[in-house]
Amino acid sequence: MALTLFDLDNTLLTGDSDHAWMEFLGSRGIVDAEEFNHRNDQFYADYVAGRLDIHAFLYFQLTPLAAHPRAQLDVWHRDYLQERVLPMISNRARALVEDHRQQGDVLVIITATNRFVTAPIATEFGIENLLATEPEVNADGEFTGKTVGTPCFQAGKIERLRHWLQEQQLDWQRSCKAAPFTVIPTMTCRFWKPSISPLL
Repeated sequence: MALTLFDLDNTLLTGDSDHAWMEFLGSRGIVDAEEFNHRNDQFYADYVAGRLDIHAFLYFQLTPLAAHPRAQLDVWHRDYLQERVLPMISNRARALVEDHRQQGDVLVIITATNRFVTAPIATEFGIENLLATEPEVNADGEFTGKTVGTPCFQAGKIERLRHWLQEQQLDWQRSCKAAPFTVIPTMTCRFWKPSISPLL
């Protein structure tokens, strides 16, 4: 059995789902387009440069979720998926996922982007296992603007993956220190990551 891990942004997608979501909100007038686009671009530049403050970014990213009812957010997300995400999914990316599925691999998307944005994208790829940053929801199912647990970013990805493997009753052979991840007994681990060119 093989475990295949896919990063999402600029890997399975030819762009960044976080950045595209904020651009979409601005284009609909849901947020102040000029202000949010400037901050969005700066956060993205910081991410590319390896200096992103993940907590500041998550506050920026999750604040609009807390400002609107979940039902309305879901409607907007369906439009976002059609307008912004589907054009970023290439035939090559779909074929790669399907190839690993046909091989019987366990497929996982692991991404720093929050679950609200990414869960429908994982569904579009037919991938059930998603490790993402978790937005907090209240008792009514509405977003609070906060996160739950460790953000799935940098070392947090390793932590979240270890926890998921424990839940699946799979153990590390050795500590995971870098990608590609260390081999788990009886399991080959492949990791498609951003250092690989996007699947155009």
